[in-house]
Amino acid sequence: MADVVPVALLAGLVGLDVVSFPQAMLSRPIVGAALGGALAGSPASGLVCGVALECLALESLPVGASRYPEWGSASVVAGALATVGATSQAHLPAVGAFSVAVLVGIVAAWIGGWTMVQHRQLIARVARPRLGQLAAGSRSTVIGLQVFGMTADLGRGTLLGALLYLVGHPVAMTVHARWRVPEDLTRAVVVTAVAAVAASAVWKDFHAISGTRRLFAVSLALGTLVVVLRA
Repeated sequence: MADVVPVALLAGLVGLDVVSFPQAMLSRPIVGAALGGALAGSPASGLVCGVALECLALESLPVGASRYPEWGSASVVAGALATVGATSQAHLPAVGAFSVAVLVGIVAAWIGGWTMVQHRQLIARVARPRLGQLAAGSRSTVIGLQVFGMTADLGRGTLLGALLYLVGHPVAMTVHARWRVPEDLTRAVVVTAVAAVAASAVWKDFHAISGTRRLFAVSLALGTLVVVLRA
């Protein structure tokens, strides 16, 4: 429980960022998983897991009332699971735990998306008896609903993070202890899969959003330059 509580609370806070507050991109997988990995003792392992999940998250665009995966809470749990068998000095996560972490992150994101729908329905049920007060512009009613919605969202992410970590951690431990597939092959399979999803998402953006190709080319050039200069 000493491990579950901090991971669950962080999952709740990062999940809150998806829609409720402050929407500061903390819920992106590359950020959330790195935070989860740092909390569990290996930020590099969490970051690597976050990069893989970020490639998958590019496929879904959270817009309006559409249903989409909730990557915030899921990424924190996945980042924490990716540290199983790793040390704080490790640059890459243990392949068995890494595979489980990515899989748990995908499943958790879809479960999180379902919980967000339930959260919105809950707010609607609470707000319906107060429509008259809202129409009259009652400040206290508006603030009360906002506070209730954010508190419920925090509880949603925290409970989700706790349950997923409790289920995922023993699985990651077991798989890590029994994993026999070569490390290079394991990483190649995972990287190829997530890269294919990311490439598909980028290809669609190239044809749907004006200026995407130029921005991608500039970003790629700048990133390559940074890598070359650091090397």
